[in-house]
Amino acid sequence: MLNKSRNTINNLSSPFLTIPIIPSEEVRYRLPKKVKVYEYYSISDGHCRVFKEADGVKELGKQEILDPNDVSYMNLFVNGVLQPKESYDVQRGVIKLNTLDVPPKGAPVILQMFIV
Repeated sequence: MLNKSRNTINNLSSPFLTIPIIPSEEVRYRLPKKVKVYEYYSISDGHCRVFKEADGVKELGKQEILDPNDVSYMNLFVNGVLQPKESYDVQRGVIKLNTLDVPPKGAPVILQMFIV
């Protein structure tokens, strides 16, 4: 019986192996543009709707409000809440709130400015 199984193994043809051909594909990567992010931080006094560069938190270094024409995009947060664009105006060095109410005393006012 052992001889019979050896003969069967010897009579088998060798397997047909092929290496698949994968079409070559050119892949290009575009590196993202560098984005510069600037922030202005201030604390509300509970009375004013206008914030100037001089009102910025001095412990964080020089606080600057850039010209909107030089900025690609900006966000204003008052007390941690993102404000709609209609509720504020930004000029070089000044943020003006267009809302009827004033941020509560001690509320942080943060302007993010992005340059792409």
